[in-house]
Amino acid sequence: MKVRVRFAPSPTGFLHIGGARTALFNWLYARHTGGTFILRIEDTDVARNTQEAVDVILNGLRWLGLDWDEGPVSGDATGASKGDYGPYFQSQRKENYQRRVEALLSHGLAYEHEGAIKFKMPREPIVIPDVVVGNVRRELTDREQQDPDFVIVRSDGQPVFHLVNVVDDLEMNITHVIRGEDHLSNTAKHIALFRAFGIEPPMYAHIPLILNIDGTKMSKRDKGASLTTYMTDGYAPEAVVNYLCLLGWSPKNNREKMSVKEVIEIFDLPQILRHNARFDLTKLTWLNGEYIREMKDDRFYELSIHALSGAGLDTHKFEPSYVKAALDTCKGKFKLFGELPGYAGFYFKDDITYDPEAATRDFTAENKGRLLKLREAFARLDPFDHEHIGATLSGVAKELGVKTGILVHPTRLACCGAAAGPSLYHLLAILGKERALQRIDRALDKMG
Repeated sequence: MKVRVRFAPSPTGFLHIGGARTALFNWLYARHTGGTFILRIEDTDVARNTQEAVDVILNGLRWLGLDWDEGPVSGDATGASKGDYGPYFQSQRKENYQRRVEALLSHGLAYEHEGAIKFKMPREPIVIPDVVVGNVRRELTDREQQDPDFVIVRSDGQPVFHLVNVVDDLEMNITHVIRGEDHLSNTAKHIALFRAFGIEPPMYAHIPLILNIDGTKMSKRDKGASLTTYMTDGYAPEAVVNYLCLLGWSPKNNREKMSVKEVIEIFDLPQILRHNARFDLTKLTWLNGEYIREMKDDRFYELSIHALSGAGLDTHKFEPSYVKAALDTCKGKFKLFGELPGYAGFYFKDDITYDPEAATRDFTAENKGRLLKLREAFARLDPFDHEHIGATLSGVAKELGVKTGILVHPTRLACCGAAAGPSLYHLLAILGKERALQRIDRALDKMG
């Protein structure tokens, strides 16, 4: 049996980090087994669904690197798709649902009730075989014993989640349903529907919920709940994928930093943990910093340039060798690419703004004479490389009878606009003599 799994989000706002983890686990299982990963959009809630929300889902999955084998090509519900089991938007599958409801009605397995259509639920307990949770025996509640039947088509003609979910899984030949544990309470109804259609249900694997670090349920309003946060704050997608893998799944050797390729090789459903996972943003940020520190240069440049561009800094105006040399001084110095524009933006703009507190401290009348002397020494320096820059600054400090830090602070502020940043001697060499002297001159003017 070839594995066929699906991720079926509702486009009602944003892609929750829990949804992203569900998509990832489905994708990993498909890749581990050589199966098929399907993306299906559950857009029957017309009042809440938006085109923008569909695009957010598609862009989020693409950012994570979760390519789907079947599903929509774009966010347009009537647009092209790939795969033989479409349409992959529920809004385009109404005829399928209608046909299945008519079959239930004709076999006496459903009936009309106050304008709606209800499904005749079996009265005996249903056992849910679950790869993660184990066998779950679902008894009818006291209320359900009075009336166990449930609505599958509302009085306005709109089919409900239970029906469309089962019909789609059935018609798309889904073999394994991997979804959040909050769906476990629905599963008895789904199994009953499958059997009413004369089909054995797929295997179920209900994965633990993601909680906040304090153990409370993660809601849409909680920090870190939206995948978009990580895209805009400058997390590396490979670090987010790595961290999501560890939320509810554990490799045998307790390793924390693992490539996707390694995870695919060993990922399997029985390894999914039973207890709920706690989302630790501090740990993810640490892991992201590790990824950045060990990242291959080309990937580091790619994500860095993207972060700078997002902050309005155009690196294309500069020679590639200059951009790469500038970025090389930043590697391992930050944990999020979102911090890079503030850390290294000075390389890519002429008009830099001085940190007010540092300017008050370092741009003093006493320092003006010292910086002027250093400027004169720099103007005579050839070659203008980091070793000679360092030696020159030390020589001027010695001549003035001050510690090197007395010169380093105003020089850094003059060239970067900040009190901290990359190695001063290296950044001066990268800026080059002409640009460095221009910045020092501007600072001298500022110092009155």
